[in-house]
Amino acid sequence: MRDHRPTPGGPTTPDPAFDRPAPGRPASGTPDCLTGDAPGRSGTPDRPGHLRHARRPGRPAGEAPGDAAADPAGGNAAPYGGGDPYADYRHGDFPFTHLVDLADRRLGGAVPAANDEFFAERENLLLPGRPVFDPHAFGHKGKVMDGWETRRRRGTSAGSPHPSGDDHDWALIRLGLPGVVRGLVVDTAHFRGNHPRLIGVQAAALPGTPGTAELLSGRVRWEEIVPPSPVRGHAANGFPVTDGRRWTHLRLCQYPDGGIARLRVHGEAVPDPGWLELLGTVDLASVVHGGVVEDASDRFFSAPLNMIRPDLSRKMEDGWETRRRRDRGHDWARLRLAGQGEVRAVEIDTAYYKGNAAGWAALSGCDALTADPADPAAWFPLLPPVRLEPDAAHRLPLPAPATVTHVRLDTFPDGGIARLRVHGALTALGLDQLRSPHGKLTG
Repeated sequence: MRDHRPTPGGPTTPDPAFDRPAPGRPASGTPDCLTGDAPGRSGTPDRPGHLRHARRPGRPAGEAPGDAAADPAGGNAAPYGGGDPYADYRHGDFPFTHLVDLADRRLGGAVPAANDEFFAERENLLLPGRPVFDPHAFGHKGKVMDGWETRRRRGTSAGSPHPSGDDHDWALIRLGLPGVVRGLVVDTAHFRGNHPRLIGVQAAALPGTPGTAELLSGRVRWEEIVPPSPVRGHAANGFPVTDGRRWTHLRLCQYPDGGIARLRVHGEAVPDPGWLELLGTVDLASVVHGGVVEDASDRFFSAPLNMIRPDLSRKMEDGWETRRRRDRGHDWARLRLAGQGEVRAVEIDTAYYKGNAAGWAALSGCDALTADPADPAAWFPLLPPVRLEPDAAHRLPLPAPATVTHVRLDTFPDGGIARLRVHGALTALGLDQLRSPHGKLTG
């Protein structure tokens, strides 16, 4: 929720009732992200952990000079003036957004704790879909907002009314897929004059499923992956990440306070090879197990990444759908599996594609440990073209087990595929190859 409503087409009018310091709110000094919860709050330990922290303001990818970095108010958007709330939204084109969102709620991402969520709940950060804005929705605390929004911070006195430069709010993120983070999108959609001035992100790698008390304890070592950096309001703010380690948890900090609609954490899943070995037969193409869509002929209606999600498709947009072909070609997608494995069966699901499913599908494979996937001669057939029924799951055993690292799905001539499962077991060599980078990324 917001603490005031913008007047359409005019200046915002603060509500004095929300301009008073909140009871128990830290006003200045050491940030609560480093010292624990503020006096008067309960349910959290005293310290959230060690932190390597350097104040090196950065700039969101794609931000124009002279925006938020030069002027703290320069990142503001105009007050909502009616009509389509996305008409003046500032989009971003970032090179990492084709990668899976490691924090996706549908893949197990969660926000187990935040120091403040007075106006809007922390769980909204990871919701799928773009944020919604209803100009007429108000509650007892103010404007209802689709995001995470904290109360306004205050200084120590009338002579020093502003929060200190280090004051900030935080939210803890548990990644649904532990992995290497390649970039983040901090979306401030509909937060026009109430977004944070800066954001920062730290990361930690922890075994098992630690509870909130452990995450907030001084035993956790947090590493900075995005330094405190300016953000714009009502915009997609992208931040590339060059750290190449495997992380399980993030801490999102906003300085000094404000609202963030969504957080997307794009990267590459890095599974635990020991777990895959225990399971035996797994879906080697699943994004949960480290499968990746390397390339595809078409991404017009939806992303091919959707095919390798672990859940069932629930609507048409949950799968991979290509545009209608007007030539004599066909569509295809190339996937890298979790590792070298012996594939024994595949599933091709056309759920919710009723008048637009692919007509036929074929599968071929390649073992990159013995041949170059860039060489067309390196590929060999796994399944001949199979007729596909609309809105149906097709369970197809291979004529014989095949050892591969990559598969290519060819669809004829075009259309939709909801899910592709490639069932098999990692070979001894495949497990060894996973153990080596896993050890380096986690060590």
